[in-house]
Amino acid sequence: MNLFDTIQKDMYAAMKSGEKEKVVTLRTALSKLKDKKIEKREELSEQDELQVLKTMVKQRNESIEIYEKAGREDLVAIEKSEVDILETFLPQMMSAENLGKMIDEIITETGASSMSDIGRVMPEIMKRSAGRADGKMAQSLVSEKLS
Repeated sequence: MNLFDTIQKDMYAAMKSGEKEKVVTLRTALSKLKDKKIEKREELSEQDELQVLKTMVKQRNESIEIYEKAGREDLVAIEKSEVDILETFLPQMMSAENLGKMIDEIITETGASSMSDIGRVMPEIMKRSAGRADGKMAQSLVSEKLS
């Protein structure tokens, strides 16, 4: 069962149990997945589906920051609940400790020694982590280790 079908099944279950917020969030996710499918004009791979959901989570996290600065706690709560719902469909992210170990290995393998080598290290991190590494966290850890 692909991610689209899983989300659809969960949406129907949420409809039956009366979870309106979850239904709205999952309906939006399904809509974004359908839009991406139409845009590509072919079935989405699992990686494509995950990328759509990651983008949605990233957008909501950016909205949370903006709403917090504006003092709109009501909107922050809504966005956070949407992030929680969407993250249930994403693979577990790497911990900072595991990411740090992987970065150390990659720095050693690539021979990176200064900030100018970040362009060799970051792509390798993203490739090896298979989307389970937070890009911002990875970049800050690499910067810290190479400076």
